[in-house]
This record gives sequence, C-alpha cells and structure tokens, in this order.
Amino acid sequence: MKKIPYYIVYALWYATSLLPLRVLYILSDVLFFIIFYILRYRRRTVWVNLVTSFPECEPEEFKSIERKFYHWFCDYLVESIKLMTISPEEMKRRVVFKGTDLVDECIENGQSCAVYLGHYGNWEWITSLPFWVSEKAQCGQIYHPLENADFDSLFLRIRQRFGAVCISMNETLRRLLVYQKACKPVVIGYIADQAPFWWSIHHWTQFLHHDTAVFTGSERIAKKLNHATFYLDVQRKGRGYYEAEFKLITRESQEVEDFKLTDKYFELLEESIKKQPECYLWTHDRWKRTRERFNRRFEIIDGKVHEKEKPSQRF
Repeated sequence: MKKIPYYIVYALWYATSLLPLRVLYILSDVLFFIIFYILRYRRRTVWVNLVTSFPECEPEEFKSIERKFYHWFCDYLVESIKLMTISPEEMKRRVVFKGTDLVDECIENGQSCAVYLGHYGNWEWITSLPFWVSEKAQCGQIYHPLENADFDSLFLRIRQRFGAVCISMNETLRRLLVYQKACKPVVIGYIADQAPFWWSIHHWTQFLHHDTAVFTGSERIAKKLNHATFYLDVQRKGRGYYEAEFKLITRESQEVEDFKLTDKYFELLEESIKKQPECYLWTHDRWKRTRERFNRRFEIIDGKVHEKEKPSQRF
C-alpha cells in the first residue's frame, strides 16, 4: 500500500513524458498562469532576490525578469519531466557541450575533473554529458538523497539514464577514492550554490551584491584529490535548447590558495546570471543566513564550526 503513491507518480510522469516537447510547452504556458497569477508561488522571495541582486535596475526591468523567470521555470519543470523518455539523439541535439577537448585531455592523462555549475539553465539535462566526453571517464553528479526511498530511486533512475552516476553528498569522498584507487578518471559535477547549514559555513564571498555563505566541500575534495577544476557555463539558446561550455579554472587544484576556487566559481556564475538572469533559480531563499547571525551564534576553532556557549542566566 505504501508504494501506491510511487506507482501513481511514476505512471503519470511516464505518460506525460511521452508527449512531444511542443505539447509540453503548451502545458508549461498553462502552468505559468497558475503558478504566477493564482498560486503566486514564492513571488515575494523572487522579487526580494532580484531587487537586492540588481540594485542598478529599474522597477520595469525587475517585472520583465520576474515574468521571464517564471516562464523559464515552468519550461524547466516540463523539460525535467521529458527527461524520463527523451531519446539520446534528441538530447544531444538540444544540449550541446563545448570545450570538451580540454576535459578529454585531462582524462587521457589520467586526471579526474571537478565541474562547478549552478541552479542555472537546465541542470537536469546536464546528465547527458557522457555522450560528449571520453568513454574512459565515469561521469557523475553529487546529489542530496530524498527522504522517501521509493521516490529517491525514481529520481536516480531518471538522472542516471545516460550513464552518469549520482553520488550522495555524504559518500562523495569515499566513492571518489574508490574510482581513484581503480585508476578510473571521473568527471564529477557539483551544484555548489545552495545555502549551507550553519555548521557547514567556513567561508563567505561576494555574490550578486550579497555577503554570501558558501559551501567549500567541493573545493576541499578537488584539492585533496588534485582534480582539474572547471566551470560549466550554461546558456539557453532557445526554448528547449542549451549550450554548455567548459571553462578551465585550474589543472592543479592543490596549488590554489584556500577558498580561491570557490570565489572564482561564484565570480563565473555571477557572470553567467547577468547574461540571462531569468534562467537562475530565484525561488530559493539563497541569502537567509547572514554573517552577523553566524558571528553571534558560532565560532570557528581549528577549522571546525562550534556553537558559542550561552551565558548562564541569573536568577
């Protein structure tokens, strides 16, 4: 009985994904009307994020970006549904990767690659990367498992359709060490622009006019294993068409000063967002953690975050 919701979702998802994208985009237009005008889904969060990220813009520009964002967001939803059954041929036509010669060069030399990307463009379709790089490498992406095991299995099945593996955040280093021991180069994608938990904050950077708490785990792993580090610049070329270009940050991650890789990633991500601001995930409350609150509650001792002792109450 517990699996009934899973089977219902699977059947609906599968049946919907069989529809041509031109039909799914009609569904996207309907979703836009519902989400934008009726549900008003997270419109306050989106508006605050836009206003604080682009203080130089006029109100009319914000309104234009906001509407374009919700149109893109609904397209992203139906494109993700299509991922379940889209053919390899159509996927290769719709997502084109550039700069893969640099990645293949690293792979030929036996070096693995860490690839930074953000919640920008259609990150779900980036799982088609195995079609574009050397078969000598194992492509993969780091993900956060869902609490429901059945639905987690469903998402894994869809995201791994084209040969890329999903690696749980908590198992990242262990799994990559297994590949390294087997002399198997890997190309691993890190979506590293989420807001970290308080206990995971070790660094702050400037991002879209915000003092921003950032994850540094991706950098630590890349430096520990000396992976070549890339940024994947994704641009939307049309409805359902994307171009993703690999930009080399460094071949020698261990030689880079601490936090410089992370700072460079956010610098490049900001450049991408400014080109097409409507393609970033503005519904996420990215700046909910502030340095002021962090400094009041926590301190970093020997590289680890500790909660400060609360002063004893007087009675």
